[in-house]
Amino acid sequence: MSVLPLVPMNHPVLHQKAKRVRNIDGSVGNLIDDLIDTMREINGAGLAAPQVGVSLQVAVIEIPGGELITLVNPELIKGSEEYEVTEGCLSLPGYHGEIKRFEKVTVKGRDRNGKQIRLKGEGILAQALQHEIDHLNGKVYLDHLESADKLCKDDED
Repeated sequence: MSVLPLVPMNHPVLHQKAKRVRNIDGSVGNLIDDLIDTMREINGAGLAAPQVGVSLQVAVIEIPGGELITLVNPELIKGSEEYEVTEGCLSLPGYHGEIKRFEKVTVKGRDRNGKQIRLKGEGILAQALQHEIDHLNGKVYLDHLESADKLCKDDED
């Protein structure tokens, strides 16, 4: 399909709740394929539609050694205890920050065929699920930082 350009962190689409997908049709399937191609091209572990300027609740995740996950209208329904993780974002390359995420999560939504799915994830998968669902809800990892001065360049700590 296509590799799409990412929108920068200050783009309004990243800071507003994405629209729910009413009908999973060919255009949504094409968007999913484009998200997969884009994520793989830039070596990401996940990508949400708002990151390419599309305000729809669609995301893909493929962590190293894991299977490809497609999510439509996902919702975080359960989270365990929180722990501190280092997180960055493809929409703000070259930076990272320490934030709190749930160690284990349960998510529900639909797959690319419209089938209802329920996923449980822990560790890096749980982190990726939370990160992409945040994007769909108009949040970015910077919103979790205690303050902007906690943002670090990747080559310094």
